[in-house]
Amino acid sequence: MTFSTIGDHVKLQRGTTYKSALLDQPGPVLLGLGSIARDGGFRSDKLRTYGGPSAEKLLVRPGDLYVSLKDVTQSGDLLGAIARVPESVSVGRMTQDTVKLIFKSDIPKEYFYWLLRTPQYRQYCRSHATGTTNLGLSRDDFFGFKIPKLDAEKRLLIDSLENLEAKIRTNHQINQTLEQMAHAIFKSWFVDFEPVKAKIASLEAGGSEEDALLAAMQAISGKGEPELTRLQAKQPEQYAELRATAELFPAAMQESELGEIPEGWECLALDQIAKYQNGLALQKFRPESEDDYLPVVKIAQLKKGYADHGEKASPNIKPDCIIDNGDVVFSWSGSLMVDTWCGGRAALNQHLFKVTSENHPKWLYFHFTRHHLEEFQRIASDKAVTMGHIKREHLKRAMCAVPDKSTINSAGKTLENILNKQVELRLERTTLSELRDTLLPKLLSGEISVSSAEHPQTNAVEEANV
Repeated sequence: MTFSTIGDHVKLQRGTTYKSALLDQPGPVLLGLGSIARDGGFRSDKLRTYGGPSAEKLLVRPGDLYVSLKDVTQSGDLLGAIARVPESVSVGRMTQDTVKLIFKSDIPKEYFYWLLRTPQYRQYCRSHATGTTNLGLSRDDFFGFKIPKLDAEKRLLIDSLENLEAKIRTNHQINQTLEQMAHAIFKSWFVDFEPVKAKIASLEAGGSEEDALLAAMQAISGKGEPELTRLQAKQPEQYAELRATAELFPAAMQESELGEIPEGWECLALDQIAKYQNGLALQKFRPESEDDYLPVVKIAQLKKGYADHGEKASPNIKPDCIIDNGDVVFSWSGSLMVDTWCGGRAALNQHLFKVTSENHPKWLYFHFTRHHLEEFQRIASDKAVTMGHIKREHLKRAMCAVPDKSTINSAGKTLENILNKQVELRLERTTLSELRDTLLPKLLSGEISVSSAEHPQTNAVEEANV
């Protein structure tokens, strides 16, 4: 097999420092360490723009590649990690922590990108790390990594990996859209009470009950009267469903601990709506066999969305502290967050709540817990010495306006369906990611033939039906 090195194909352009006072002003997107996912790939959350001077040599555009030659943690996950600028970032700017790749050969960029995503390359970077507190990878070591010549078999494999990444990206975008939809619907219906207020405003203006119902339908759907008329004519079933949902909301308010809430609704605390079961202070466990254990989920694993099987727990711990796909998990200490777990059966460590309810559906306690998250974060921040947290007393003080059962069962179907679809999409994304990670080592192992490269590509398309 013929080899070249990274240094044969690229040269580096390091980024520069920037002034924090010019952050979030119009300009290119800053692409620092936070824009690179652990072990490679682009990370799109918390991107910020920069309004200061940016020389052309520091700029990157869609399709360009950049790397990190440092890591601020001992894990080395970012050391040598590569990212590709997505179409959503029209112009990016390198920081002092990232390095732009300038190609001096005609090697396909997508081949180069996936080579630097392989586990063999990632291990090479970790084994050549320097430093103790902050890790570094020298230019010489980076340039010295050997890469095989691209052939027909590898070309097919690259096509499969590109297809998988496109499917994963689409999956993520759909999930984000669903997240925004669910948040908007929940806030409108169960926090701001817009359908109820629309009815009240219509009646106070002298409208009939039918006018009030129409106003609520407009508040729920975001459509005007002409659009609703067209909807009734073209999609009568959808119109009837919208009307039935609007009828569930009352046309009056009542006083409560929260202030005014819809008439007939209850004011309940979070701990009255759901059970918040704390995890265990799990002891180290040595399984008798490779399958005889549960991976441990701490805050770090909840953030990542999967258990890394580093720490293990006995499979015989009490069921209340075992989580599985679709369960709601709330981190109440350190980095406060609420999420649906999609990382498989696992043991829940302390500082995390498993949230369940015998009386209320999952969408309701999930969204109400998330609704109070900002408030909890302020409490944790105010009380923080080393690690902020909330207490059970804060769950008792977090009040919610809970609808009657008919409204929960009928109007809540929309939010329930969205939440279920989000879980489904995340599980599909996990499947696609696992398939990608199965294929990646084959780029360097030489264990691939034309037929085996074609087969995963077919599977990827079938698995990615999102």
